[in-house]
Amino acid sequence: MLVVESGHGGSCEPAGEGDDGRCGLGRVSAVAGAARDLLGDVLGLALPATCAGCDGPAPVLCATCRGLLTRGARPAWPDPVPDGLPPPWAVATYSGAVRDIVIAHKEHGRRALAEPLGAALASSVAAALGGIPPSRAAVLVPMPSRAAAVRARGHDPTLAMTRQAAAKLRRDGRRVSVLPVLRLARSVRDQAGLDAAARSANLAGAVLLPARYRRLLPSGDQPGGAREAAIVLVDDIVTTGASLASAAATLRREGTPVLAAALVAATPRRTTSSARAEPQAVDRCGC
Repeated sequence: MLVVESGHGGSCEPAGEGDDGRCGLGRVSAVAGAARDLLGDVLGLALPATCAGCDGPAPVLCATCRGLLTRGARPAWPDPVPDGLPPPWAVATYSGAVRDIVIAHKEHGRRALAEPLGAALASSVAAALGGIPPSRAAVLVPMPSRAAAVRARGHDPTLAMTRQAAAKLRRDGRRVSVLPVLRLARSVRDQAGLDAAARSANLAGAVLLPARYRRLLPSGDQPGGAREAAIVLVDDIVTTGASLASAAATLRREGTPVLAAALVAATPRRTTSSARAEPQAVDRCGC
C-alpha cells in the first residue's frame, strides 16, 4: 500500500514500537518530532552565529558556502562499484567546507543546516527522477542510522534532511512521501575509516525491513506499487556505496526495486569525468 502524504507537510511514516504501523498512527511521532525540532531551534540560539562551513559571520551558512550546495547534481559512482548499487547522484564533493557542514549537522547539533542540506538532497532526487513525470509518486527511503548514534545526537540528521528535501520537492509539484522503514538488524561498526571490502563485510545482512513496515512500501505486484512509484534511497554522503547497495538488496528481496540513490555529497574518489575535472579545493570556502 502506498500512501502519499497530504499537503500538511508531514510524511507518511511508521509509528513507534507497539503499534500497527499505519500512517495515521504516526501523528504522535510527528508531534514528538516537531517538539524535538523546536527544542533544537531554541538550543540553536545559544550557538555561535557563524557559518558552519567556514566560521565566517553568518547564522547558518554564508552565501559562498551555501553556493557549494546549490550546484547541479551529477552521477557519483564509487570505484569499485559494489554489486547492486542503484545509480547514485550527488550535488557536492565531500571535502572542505561541505564536509564541515555535514559534520556540523550530524555531530554538532547545528539543526538549522537540515534546510540547506535538504535542498541539496532535493536537487539530487530531482536528477535521479530524471524524465519521470511529476504526477508519478516518489518515495524517499532514508538510510538507517545506528540507534546508539541517534540517541547520542538527540535527533536523526538523515531523517531531518530527508523531510526537508521532501517538502521542497512537494513545493515544486512532486508527489513525494518519506518512509523511514529500514533498520539495522544487528550492531555494526562505525563505517568511518573502513575500506570498501570492510564496509561490505560490516553491512552484510545488517539492513532489514521489519515485517510490520513491509505493507507500507509499494511493491511490483500491487496497484500503485513499485511500477508506478519511484523508490529513491537517500543519505548524506556516499563513500564506497556498500551501505546503499545493502539497503537496495533488502528492498529488492521484498519486491520493491530501487530506482536510484540521492546524496548531498560524494567522497572525492569518484571516477566520473565531472568529478575528476573539479579540484577538491573548490569545496573550501575562502571567506
